[in-house]
Amino acid sequence: MALDFQQIYAKIHEIGANARQRRERLESLRREARELFRLYAADVDILRAKVESAKAVDPAVRCAVPLNEPLDTHHPTPALPLNATLIAADGSQVNPDRHGQIQYGLVNVGAIILQLGSGNTPQTFTDSQLLYDDELYTPEGNPLTDGMVALMRDLDERRKLDELSAQYPAPVITFTDGPIELWGGKDGEDASFGRSLETYKTVLSRLQSNNVTTAGYVDKPAADLVVRLLELMKLGDLSQIENLRSQHPFRGVTDRWLFGEKGNPLLEPGERSAVFQLQSKSEKDYRGLLALHFFYLNVGSDKKHPKIARIEIPKWVAEDNEKLNMLHAVIVQQCQIMGNNPYPYLLRRAHETAVVSFEEKHQIEQLLALELLRAGNELDEKSPKQVDKDLPGRASYK
Repeated sequence: MALDFQQIYAKIHEIGANARQRRERLESLRREARELFRLYAADVDILRAKVESAKAVDPAVRCAVPLNEPLDTHHPTPALPLNATLIAADGSQVNPDRHGQIQYGLVNVGAIILQLGSGNTPQTFTDSQLLYDDELYTPEGNPLTDGMVALMRDLDERRKLDELSAQYPAPVITFTDGPIELWGGKDGEDASFGRSLETYKTVLSRLQSNNVTTAGYVDKPAADLVVRLLELMKLGDLSQIENLRSQHPFRGVTDRWLFGEKGNPLLEPGERSAVFQLQSKSEKDYRGLLALHFFYLNVGSDKKHPKIARIEIPKWVAEDNEKLNMLHAVIVQQCQIMGNNPYPYLLRRAHETAVVSFEEKHQIEQLLALELLRAGNELDEKSPKQVDKDLPGRASYK
């Protein structure tokens, strides 16, 4: 037996014994947060000033910044555009594995195009980039990490949107799964991240120049960006703000609950929230028309069971009501196609196009092995650990 179930059972019993107390505490925090939300809903200038005070102490503070709309703003679903072109992209990856027989990597991006009102079936596209030899290293000579390969995938997704959107007249609406804020720059990856970020911003700028509406769809968001704004108001005086990173009076309360409380959502089905600017340490990287913004959207159809998504957008979309309304309407329509499990249909199709199956991965490795052997090269051995994992009947969660 791999697990000590006696220890596990003891912990589960402890969790159960404290569950009611934790639930009551969370409910109390939620009530207080909702009350602050109502109290300051219209005080946009005061809220922005509080964020500025917090930034002066900690420029990396991460929270929502209200623009000109009250916090409790809610917009119904606009009319669906008649002739827009929708483009979704998603990616998958195979990371280099030092335990494997052949060192390689793979980035696979799938994209799908749908022209509303055309009657045409969606078109799918795939870009598959195999990484081998020198391509498995950074210009500094460091081996690619899983994070660096993921960075390549994110960048390639946006490049594909840029490439395809340039082929169609406006209006063009593009989206990917996840935030539009590029993540990385950790664990020695700073140089690689910096180069990717500059390329990424160039791609975003081209999308803006081509009048493209672009967005990132965050499913079941766990963030507390608006709640964090409320925490700043609760902290009050400067002495508490100075210890901002350790101060989380509403820990456990999420924006998803705030806007989508079951049975009592702030957003009815199909409604979106006000648009907020994202305050974070990456603000310095996304300036001008690239500044990061977001709104929340109830993509569900049942008031009793709201489905809240966060939609991230650049400033050029946030400031254009026509683009904002088209994006709002398109995402609701795409989610409705999926019925009781609302998620943008085109994003699901893009994921299906991009995903690399175990069979495909095995086939790539076989083809690589055959080609290398044909060229007179010797194959490396698998690590003993990998050989043991590959034994018949072995199955483990890793």
